Amino acid sequence: MSAISGLVRFDGRRRDQVRPVKVTRNFTKHAEGAVLIEMGDTKVICTASVEEKVPPFLKGKGTGWVTAEYAMLPRATHERSPREAVKGKQGGRTLEIQRLVGRALRSVTDMSQLGERSIWIDCDVIQADGGTRTASITGAFIALADACAVLKKRDLLKKIPLTDYLAAISVGKVGGEVMVDLAYTEDSMAEVDMNLVMTGRGQYVEVQGTAERTPFAKQDMDEFLNFGWLAIQRLTAIQKELIGALD
Repeated sequence: MSAISGLVRFDGRRRDQVRPVKVTRNFTKHAEGAVLIEMGDTKVICTASVEEKVPPFLKGKGTGWVTAEYAMLPRATHERSPREAVKGKQGGRTLEIQRLVGRALRSVTDMSQLGERSIWIDCDVIQADGGTRTASITGAFIALADACAVLKKRDLLKKIPLTDYLAAISVGKVGGEVMVDLAYTEDSMAEVDMNLVMTGRGQYVEVQGTAERTPFAKQDMDEFLNFGWLAIQRLTAIQKELIGALD
């Protein structure tokens, strides 16, 4: 059986199987929330930093803000990429991903409960093997929850202002087969590439999908969503075990 057909993939996983997930909390000591998330060989450091101010458009409104930045270390990939800071501007992919991370986290944050403060999420990819944006979202949520817990412990919050758990996963069609959590080798050959962001209750936050080579049918879409839903339920179960109740 070939690596991209049937039920077995190049790394031995089933089509519906997520790569091994490892989460290390308190990975750095200064940020209020700091997580290293590993999904297979993809590794992302997610930190959450509290800032006691909000953007100008929110001043005096009694509400908070959550935003995100995303970056890849120069040698996170097979070949070194120049730092975007040296280039003098962020690339389109970077801007797209950090906006996605920020939007996703805000969808499960009650800003009125956060008060007039901001939480900055920084997602730094130290090793990339596919699914960096989805791993960033899953890890960033844990870092955000940890930062909120710190604020609550300091009596700066009455309750954790998070309304649900949040995770993300990639799905795609490779060699005519639908599969979940694509590694780079699979992603580079995908006929369809999709990213799903969902809550712990199974509600959709974002669906990003593209036919890279050929259009796909509704039957494929149904399978993408089903595989993604099951995978995200596994990821949010890990979050629940680590974080506990959101209160």
